Amino acid sequence: MSTVQTQTNRSNAVDIAARVRDLLSYVQQGRIVDAMYEFYAPDVSMQENNNPPVVGLEANVEREKKFVASVRQWKRFDVGSVAVDPARGTAFVQNELEFEGVDRKNYRTDQVAVQTWRDGKIVNEKFYYDTGAAA
Repeated sequence: MSTVQTQTNRSNAVDIAARVRDLLSYVQQGRIVDAMYEFYAPDVSMQENNNPPVVGLEANVEREKKFVASVRQWKRFDVGSVAVDPARGTAFVQNELEFEGVDRKNYRTDQVAVQTWRDGKIVNEKFYYDTGAAA
C-alpha cells in the first residue's frame, strides 16, 4: 500500500469535518490554548503566510499565548466557508476576526487556514491573509 493510501486511510478513520467544527467552537468560546492541546499534534507545523513555520506543539502554544495576551477585547470571530477533503485529510477554513489590542488599536483580519489532519490532529496549518489589511 502506498504512503498516500495509508495516510488517506488514517485520515478517514476520524471524522475531520466534526473535528473542524469542534475546533472552531473552541476558538469562538475563546478557548484557543485548550484547542491547541486538543486538536494539534505534538509535531505540528504552523505557518503564517510565507513566514518560516513554527514547529512543535509547545512552541506554537507559546506563540498563541503571546497573541492572546496582545488582545484587550475580542469583538468577533466569524466563520465563513469551510471545506473538508477527507480523502486527503485536508480542511480549509475561512474566517474573519476582529479585536482591540492592548495598544487600543482595532485589528481585523480575513484569513484562510489550510489544515492537514492525521489521526484526528492537525499536523500542518498555514494561514493566508493580507498583512496590509490587518490593522
